[in-house]
Amino acid sequence: MTEPISNRTEQTVSGAASLHTQIKADRLAERDAPVDYRKPWFPHALFMRWAVRFGVFVSLCVILLPGLWVVLNAFRSNVSILARDNIFAASTYTLDNFRNIFGYGDVAAIPVRQYFTNSLIISVSSTVIAILIGLAGGYAFARYKFRYKNTLFVGLMLSRAVPGIALSLPVFIIWSWLGLIDTKFGTILVYVAMNVPFSVWLIDGFFRQIPKELAEAAEIDGCTRWQAFWQVEFPLAKSGVASAGIFAFLTAWNEFALASQLTRSTDTKTLPVGLMDFTAQFTIDWAGMCAMAVIIIVPALILTFIVQKHLIAGLTLGGVKG
Repeated sequence: MTEPISNRTEQTVSGAASLHTQIKADRLAERDAPVDYRKPWFPHALFMRWAVRFGVFVSLCVILLPGLWVVLNAFRSNVSILARDNIFAASTYTLDNFRNIFGYGDVAAIPVRQYFTNSLIISVSSTVIAILIGLAGGYAFARYKFRYKNTLFVGLMLSRAVPGIALSLPVFIIWSWLGLIDTKFGTILVYVAMNVPFSVWLIDGFFRQIPKELAEAAEIDGCTRWQAFWQVEFPLAKSGVASAGIFAFLTAWNEFALASQLTRSTDTKTLPVGLMDFTAQFTIDWAGMCAMAVIIIVPALILTFIVQKHLIAGLTLGGVKG
């Protein structure tokens, strides 16, 4: 007598489930099994592990060496630098470079306080504006469907692919017509245009990770569209917003090429542009320039350490599912 089809189907499903269970158990047993150090592949794996660590260590040394050189030379005299004395000799270290910068030395002071204020105003203002625009744009691209959506997004990303230095001449000409040369507003506007595409792209990726159903459930419970965004979706994406903010701030804080073309006076120059005050027709004050570079680096490092929790979470959220 022929066996019913339903019974055969049940047996097939049962057999497949049993096979799957057995394979899973075998893999778990293999994973949890103690390592046999006598296996021939173990020395090779150990060698590769240490080789990778050594390669990472060497790479970090190469990357950090210029920064270490700048920091150490900030505490040496210009004569000692030009004489190529031992850079690690503690007897050559001095604070005269920082005293001279702030006007407590024997040389003319550099208006570093004004440059710092200009950099802070321009960087913070451009970052806030870029994040607000990026937040609105990223949310719109992630949540809504409209005509030419993909075309607009690709065009926005392509605009960021153009190097900033390539735009220096057309920006300078247009800003001259508009009377925005040597103004903080003109520099802020350029930095906003530079940072908006990246902010939109980064924030768009984070909002795509958040299920739409969360906002819809909040609206069913009585929230308005704005309340659902601000109280439900934004807290989940704040790591991405923080990441976009820190990158936008660092871009504006460290940018030199465009700022050197758009700023002229002490009232508008930023710290990177102020480095050129240490250059003369025939000489360069390397010690003073290194001290100024340290002043530029320290606030960026402090800000990075303060927001590193959100920064790390923001950079890894897009790659984790669960």
